Amino acid sequence: QVQLVESGGGLVQPGGSLRLSCVGSQNIYVMGWYRQAPGKQRELVAVVSSGGNTIYADSVKGRFTISRDNAKNTVYLQMDSLKSVDTAVYYCGAGVTYRFAYWGQGTQVTVSE
Repeated sequence: QVQLVESGGGLVQPGGSLRLSCVGSQNIYVMGWYRQAPGKQRELVAVVSSGGNTIYADSVKGRFTISRDNAKNTVYLQMDSLKSVDTAVYYCGAGVTYRFAYWGQGTQVTVSE
């Protein structure tokens, strides 16, 4: 069973930055982040393969950057120019494809004055 542990969420003002981290118990081909806002479905934010290929949601392109350290089984999400619409629970996931089979417990990101 793959375990994923997220960290780095919190409260930030609009225009600010946060960095999320997720450590996996083993290396998985694709790792990344989804998010779920209240009353909405979980949506893909950004994913990265072990080879460095990435997919971003249109809403975060140019503001968020996903990266990965394969030696540490860790994926990062650098979030800049945050907006109130980015407020959500962010979930780290992993799997053979971006339709993840494994999930972390989630970390809250709140963007507010």
